[in-house]
Amino acid sequence: MINQETIIALATPTGLGAISVIRISGLNAISITEKLFKSKGNKKLSNQNSHTVHLGHLIKNNHELDEVLVTIFKGPHSYTGENTIEISCHGSTYIQQEILIYLLKMELGLLILVNSL
Repeated sequence: MINQETIIALATPTGLGAISVIRISGLNAISITEKLFKSKGNKKLSNQNSHTVHLGHLIKNNHELDEVLVTIFKGPHSYTGENTIEISCHGSTYIQQEILIYLLKMELGLLILVNSL
């Protein structure tokens, strides 16, 4: 049975590397990410194939928050069987927190699973 909740979590240790990965998993993972991601080619994430990577920016209040890579895994062909997005961002704790907080504000039903923020 697949959980119907959409979750977000750091997939890498906080502040230990140059790159950090934030994972969003669940039915709404792609639509949530589309709200703040602007790809270099103005591609809509929901129209892209599974297992593809897209370069772009996370936009917050019309300002660039970070340049990122977004990887799309569409269910049922993902590790969990659900839609999954991996956001590869800069490893700064500040950037990680800003992205996580912004995602929460955009989707109030989003469950956050974060340790040591």
